[in-house]
Amino acid sequence: MIRLAFRNLFQNKVRLVVSVGGVSLALLLILSLDAIFSGVERQITAYINHSGADVIVSQSDVRNLHMASSSLPVTVIDQVKVIYGVQAVTPIHYLSNMVVAGSESNLAYIIGLPEDAVMGGPWKIVSGNGQPNPGEAVIDHHIAEKSGLGVGDEVEILGRKFIIAGLSEGTVSLVNSVAFISMVDFSALRGGSDTVSFLLVKVQPGVNPEEVAARIEKQVGNVTAQTRQAFARQERLVIKNMSTDVITIMNLIGFLIGLAVMALTVYTATLSRRREYGVLKALGARNNHLYQAVLAQALLSVILGFCVGLAITLLLSFAIPRLGLNLALEINGASLLKVGFVSLVIASFSALLPIRQVAGLDPAMVFRGK
Repeated sequence: MIRLAFRNLFQNKVRLVVSVGGVSLALLLILSLDAIFSGVERQITAYINHSGADVIVSQSDVRNLHMASSSLPVTVIDQVKVIYGVQAVTPIHYLSNMVVAGSESNLAYIIGLPEDAVMGGPWKIVSGNGQPNPGEAVIDHHIAEKSGLGVGDEVEILGRKFIIAGLSEGTVSLVNSVAFISMVDFSALRGGSDTVSFLLVKVQPGVNPEEVAARIEKQVGNVTAQTRQAFARQERLVIKNMSTDVITIMNLIGFLIGLAVMALTVYTATLSRRREYGVLKALGARNNHLYQAVLAQALLSVILGFCVGLAITLLLSFAIPRLGLNLALEINGASLLKVGFVSLVIASFSALLPIRQVAGLDPAMVFRGK
């Protein structure tokens, strides 16, 4: 029966291309959406993941950066420094605002860095200096190149002109970018010299960051201390909650497209070979054997479509970042498992209508010439 399904599928090359192509495009939609969303999650937490901090301290109940605001009195810095297990503390200012580069306005996380910051700065510099002095800024090189700017040119941040001291890489996403200025400038512009936004804490070697975070919350009070991984997880959760409905709807559309294409393809392929199935029934083939042939044909189509869709998604994930787009596709195991499950569901549903046709097939029609 597997051989019969294979022959039915590959006998007509045009039908093969249409069926496998339709399924692959439907699964490509689901795979690419998941890959885009995973890529955005990775990009949106890039600053957190590369901050160098083991523990991040914020205002009480503030657990992420996106669409959040945190304010801590500067006295908290010394309180955290003396806690057992803490090796270094870097305070930073933070605000979400626009970076105006030429005629382009880009939403960005604005980070105010202290002089000689050991954590929290750009982790990869394409050109220039990674530590902004007063009057200077570090922005992502994609943002600068899009506006035709470079090191030494001016950008506007928080309503003030800054000289571009350095261009960073990996600090831009589909949602926003990260820009760095000095803490002196940030405090002067926002009037927050007696406060900081977050504390980036490096723990001593061999010390558990979770234990240090618990000590900070207990001994300092009115703060929230999280490990870097927990903080990044909360950041991803915010983004996911904001876009879950859109992703769910698009995945549902892809599922319905795949189901419709597969059902129509398998149904028409089965109908076109009713006489062959009738001959097999007349020769004594049981219905369950014919059901296996129809189901195998549907599974083969979906497997081929899944492989083609995955290959195209991998090609896009390789090509898109090299086109200078602020978009990254990331394929993960959970996405592959989900799409694989959807593929099996599509194949099973696609075989239902043809199986009903085979079940009601009269072997005598072969001899009546119908």
